[in-house]
Amino acid sequence: MKIAAIAAVLLACACSLGQAAAPAERRTDPLDSPRWADMRKEMFPAGARVVFDERVRVTAPLTAENAMNVPVSVDAGALGDVQEVLVFADFNPIVRIVRFEPAGAHPGLGFRIKLQQSTPVRAAARTADGSWHVGGAWVNTAGGGCTLPSTGSGSPEWQKRLGEVSSRVWERKEGGERIRLRIIHPIDTGLAAGIPAFFLQDLLLADNTGRPLMRIEGFEPIAENPVFTVDIPAGRSATAYRVSGRDNNGNAISAAIEK
Repeated sequence: MKIAAIAAVLLACACSLGQAAAPAERRTDPLDSPRWADMRKEMFPAGARVVFDERVRVTAPLTAENAMNVPVSVDAGALGDVQEVLVFADFNPIVRIVRFEPAGAHPGLGFRIKLQQSTPVRAAARTADGSWHVGGAWVNTAGGGCTLPSTGSGSPEWQKRLGEVSSRVWERKEGGERIRLRIIHPIDTGLAAGIPAFFLQDLLLADNTGRPLMRIEGFEPIAENPVFTVDIPAGRSATAYRVSGRDNNGNAISAAIEK
C-alpha cells in the first residue's frame, strides 16, 4: 500500500512538472473581447484547431497617439514550422490587416497600421499540422485612423514617387540580417468620402538568386508609406535582395536591395 501511494505521488508530480513545462495554450480569450466569437468564425476554416498561445508575440503600444500610424511587430518564431501568419484587429471596420508567409525568413514581421478605435490586435500563426496559434495585445486609441484620408492623397507628389522603395540592411547580433523596407504609397482604406480603396496587395522579398524569403499580402488598414521589417536567419543571408509586388490598381513595385 505504501509503495502504491508513493508511486501515485511521484506520478502526480511528474504530471504537474510536464504541465508546467508545456507552452501556455488556452481556449478562452485572454483579451476578453466580445468580438472574439465573430473573429473565430470569420478568420478560420470551420473545424480548424484554434488555441491562444503565448509563443505568438504581438508587440504594440498600450496607447497609440496616432491612430493612422500604429507600430506593431509580430514574432511567431517560438512555434517552429510556421506556414503563414494572419494579423487582424477585432474592432476595425476592415479587420484584416496583413497576411505573410515566411518562406525562408524568420516567422515575424514589423509594420504600421491604422486603427479606427481601441481594439485587440491579434496574430494567428498556422503551423504545419494545420493548427492556428493566436497571440494578441490590446491597443487603446482615440481612433478615426481608418476613415480619414491619407495625407498623401491630397498631394501630387505621391504620383511622381508611387512605388518608390528605400531600404536598409544590417547584421543582427544573433546572426543573420535585418531588412527594413519603406514604400511610397498613400494607402487609402476606401472609407473616407470620395476616396476609393488604394493599397498594397502583394509583395515578395527574395534573395539575389530568386529564392523567396517572405510573401506579404496587404489589406487596407496598413499605414501610409508602409514600412516592413523582416529578419533573415543565419544561413539564409544573401549578397543582395529584391522586392517586387503590386497594389490593388495593378501598379508594379520592383527594387533591388543592396547592402
